[in-house]
Formats: sequence, structure tokens, C-alpha cells
Amino acid sequence: MTSTGLPTDNESYGSEAYWDERYRQESPESHFDWFQSFSDLESLIRHYVPLNQARICVLGCGNSTLSQDMYQAGYRSLVNVDISQVLIERMHNTHPHMTWVRADVRELPFEDASFDVAIDKGTMDALMCSKGDVWEPSAEVIANCKKVVDEVVRILKPGGVWIYVTFGQPHFRKRHLERPGIWSVETIELGSTFHYYLYAMRKVQLSET
Repeated sequence: MTSTGLPTDNESYGSEAYWDERYRQESPESHFDWFQSFSDLESLIRHYVPLNQARICVLGCGNSTLSQDMYQAGYRSLVNVDISQVLIERMHNTHPHMTWVRADVRELPFEDASFDVAIDKGTMDALMCSKGDVWEPSAEVIANCKKVVDEVVRILKPGGVWIYVTFGQPHFRKRHLERPGIWSVETIELGSTFHYYLYAMRKVQLSET
């Protein structure tokens, strides 16, 4: 890792060791939001996640303010997941009113159909940073993305929604997200100068299958 906290190669974004070391070097007060903040996404989050007792899993929470901002906005049942134990311990000490779980998003320690909502803001992107052609992703990238999507499908209740925010354009991302018979993929373009994308996938209700 460089002195600025950036990895020496993009593949390190998928490494637990990189994130542990990065968070050790950062101040406990440091925060970083990938792509978009809660204020940028609030209207869309409120559209997909009505203020109720929804149980929400934040995948790859990092030290973003997203979860805290959502909590203050009225979303109280938040389970935050990250691969870095260093980060999870720090966030638990700082925000003990929320749940913090050290886990790999490719193998989540939750029961089937236990969440109403999953939110990923750049986490699956980190698992796509291996070397190779973005037009023809490697077998490793394909396998990692499949594991993430399979886990989200598994933990969501019927009718549950996955909100995925990324810089990845539809022709690079939808191939990984599509699950015919399980959900359709809604795409929303964000930003003006540099575009981001929000993909929303709602798991079919049992009556729809």
C-alpha cells in the first residue's frame, strides 16, 4: 500500500490484508464514501426502502457514513458487514447502536430469507479488480460475482430488494446481476459529468413464481 492509502495494484482492493492495513493507518474519525453519499441517494433509497421495520444488510460498509445517515433518517434495523476486522471493531465502538459483522460477502453468515433489503455501494466492484479484459472478465471475476449475487438472493426475503451502486455501465454489470425467474434488473443513471449507476433488483414474491 502507498503512503496515500492507495493499493500498489488494483487487485489489492479485493484483499482483506489491504483493508486491514488501510484502516489501521487511517484516523478513527476518517470517513470515505464510494461513488455517492446518502444525501445523493436518499430519494431513491426512500423509494425502494419505505420507512418501516425493514431489516437492511449493508454489504462492504467500510467507514462510509451511509449507515449512520440512514439510521438518523429512521432506518433502525441495520446490519453492517465488512471483511476487515479492524474496521468492524472500530465501527462497533463508535456506533454501538448498530450491528457490525466481520464477514466475506461471498459467504455471509446469515440465514436464508432473513433480510428485506441489501445495499452494496462498490463492494462487488472491489472483487472485479483482477487483471484482465473488462469486456471478457476472468473466470475468477465471474466466480466471485456469482458468489456475491447468489448470497444476496439467498439472504433476501421474497419481495426483498437489492440496491447496488457502481460506476460500472450496464453492459459490464448486468451480465453478473441478471437472474431470470428470480428478479429483473432496473437501471438508473446517476450524476451529470461522471456517471454512476444504481441497479435495483427485487426478488419475486412466492405468488409470482
